[in-house]
Amino acid sequence: MRQPASNLNQLSFNLRQSVDGMFNNYDERFFADTILETMKLFDVYPLFNITPVKAKGSWLWDDKGVKYLDLYGGHAVISIGHSHPHYVKALTDQLEKIAFYSNSVQNPLQEKLADKLGQLSGYPDYQLFLCNSGAEANENALKLASFVTGRKKIIAFRKAFHGRTSGAVAATDNPKIVSPFNAGHEVVFLPLNDEEALANALDHNVAAVIIEGIQGVGGIQLPEDSFLQFLDRKCRENNSLLILDEIQSGYGRTGKFFAHQYAGIRPPLITMAKGMGNGFPVGGVLIQGDIKPWSGMLGTTFGGNYLASAASLAVLEVMENEDLLANANVMGSYLRGHLGGMSELSLVRGRGLMIGFDLPADKMTVRHDLLFNHFIFTGEAKPNTIRLLPSLALNKGEIDIFLTALKHTLQ
Repeated sequence: MRQPASNLNQLSFNLRQSVDGMFNNYDERFFADTILETMKLFDVYPLFNITPVKAKGSWLWDDKGVKYLDLYGGHAVISIGHSHPHYVKALTDQLEKIAFYSNSVQNPLQEKLADKLGQLSGYPDYQLFLCNSGAEANENALKLASFVTGRKKIIAFRKAFHGRTSGAVAATDNPKIVSPFNAGHEVVFLPLNDEEALANALDHNVAAVIIEGIQGVGGIQLPEDSFLQFLDRKCRENNSLLILDEIQSGYGRTGKFFAHQYAGIRPPLITMAKGMGNGFPVGGVLIQGDIKPWSGMLGTTFGGNYLASAASLAVLEVMENEDLLANANVMGSYLRGHLGGMSELSLVRGRGLMIGFDLPADKMTVRHDLLFNHFIFTGEAKPNTIRLLPSLALNKGEIDIFLTALKHTLQ
């Protein structure tokens, strides 16, 4: 029997009310739960309880107004000094024009950057591939070496750090950060500066040997010039590609554009990042001219975007105009000379403004004391190394402030 229209209307109204009530209650519970919880950051970084809000030159200020001398540059990133006016203007001007488009259109800034980089680095005959970070630069260099040679075995060195992407972390001598997924790469680790070990390991399965210009995370460990020359010669004889990881040691930090240039070699692949953008995320690979690219061989969405290119070009212009390589040499010699005169320190080492020294066992709190008692940022490498990676524009007055504080903490 058919229900009267009035009854059907009443049933429909009651059903809607019931459904609306269910969803209203659900929304209330949902939003109540949401209010009680907030998304957390993935907690992988040990953080100092310091919140920088302003930076200029070699100095930082925190949210409480405390002023800090920065001798670490956020892992060797700050090359020309914080907030350099030419750098800020270049980024601001570019931001007002166009910030981003992908690598599917012409970007003349990339070509301008490549030209300037070729001039200042001494590699005008090389090719430039732009990416976003040091790990990505090394990943692409390893991939290129495998493409070119048709091989997959890699030789790296003990205490090496090359990044956290799959191939780069496999070539990093730290099992703690190598997952089972990454561990499938064929990588052999050798002692640094051991010619015999290298000669024995370098067979016809080796695609590349990757080495840092100076080991940074490993504690400012220098490959000997003679070892780099031996390595370069043996790689060429074996048709393996030598990859010079200049991510920390490049871009003028050692007083030459690249640390390997002290050895007088020209490796087929050179990787860069850190100081390249003075804080803007950018990386790159310099590629020997006879390595021929093909469409799609490498690729990146963000690499070499307008802002990254503008930042990188501004860095090179400041380095050239202010002669920062020469300053890194002079200031580095001054700093190392004074550190070498402190009897409490051992193995003062480095080139330019990439400097390390070791502390005695009873002075393991020096880095903490410098930061929280003297407001000076430095770096470290376990177990007892202090690393100094300041701006290339560091001056003697700032060095003297550090030396005075260091002497005080060593007393």
